[in-house]
Amino acid sequence: METSQPTKVTVQAVIQAPVEKVWRYWTEPDHITNWNQASEEWHAPRAENDLRVGGKFLTRMEAKDGSMGFDFGGVYDVVNRHEAIGYTMEDGRRVDIAFVDQGDETKVIETFDAESSNPVEFQQAGWQAIMENFKVYTEQN
Repeated sequence: METSQPTKVTVQAVIQAPVEKVWRYWTEPDHITNWNQASEEWHAPRAENDLRVGGKFLTRMEAKDGSMGFDFGGVYDVVNRHEAIGYTMEDGRRVDIAFVDQGDETKVIETFDAESSNPVEFQQAGWQAIMENFKVYTEQN
């Protein structure tokens, strides 16, 4: 039986903030709930984060009109402060995030295994939209 490797998708942004702030805003639940949505119609009312290898995270994502929602979660495999985070989602897909310190700015590069239910372009657009929300929130706060 042959198994195919998942398609890897990458999104990225350069945040006009030092890596310490970017890391904090990416990992602290009080900040996660302010940026982790792909569009204005959605929000993240709750986030939990046990940021350590073997630790779990969960973000509740819901449509603001209450029509639908889901929990997004996983387990951390890699936590290198101010440098990298890796985790496995509940469905077994991998995500790797690099934080590249560039002085007064930080490049965030996120690579994830695409799922098979939706077109790759759709997934990339959604994850990039979340990345852009993170960028705007971090730079404005």
